[in-house]
Amino acid sequence: MSLKLTIPTLAQKQQQGSAIVLALFIIVVMSLLGTAMVRMLSANAENIVYEVVGTRAYFAAQAGMQRSLAALFPLNSATVSQCPTSNPVYSFTTINGLTNCQASVNCSAKVVGNPSITYYTLTSLGQCSVGNITTTRTIEVQAKTL
Repeated sequence: MSLKLTIPTLAQKQQQGSAIVLALFIIVVMSLLGTAMVRMLSANAENIVYEVVGTRAYFAAQAGMQRSLAALFPLNSATVSQCPTSNPVYSFTTINGLTNCQASVNCSAKVVGNPSITYYTLTSLGQCSVGNITTTRTIEVQAKTL
């Protein structure tokens, strides 16, 4: 039986501690990548919220426009109503999907020609709020009497 003694060589002494440096480097790089991914996912989630609230605001503006057109041009009536003197504001808080949404409709009329034809310009501004995010969408429609 022989006893072998190993004497660390100079190359082995220079390599001592390199695993710690490599491990620290990997930890730093992975944490930077993780932070970048969290920021990117947070920005994507915020963009999706703006898109959803913007779509709700668009539908609120569309619903307000439809209500104003129905009031201006009533069904089964030969006469056309006049633009309201004040801008109506429609609240959709009780409607699923349009909670915290409203629409404000502006109407203007212009009479042209002989025989006179009335041209109406309706502008509907839909606005929805969720938390601290508020989004608006605008729709404009032009109509005329026959």
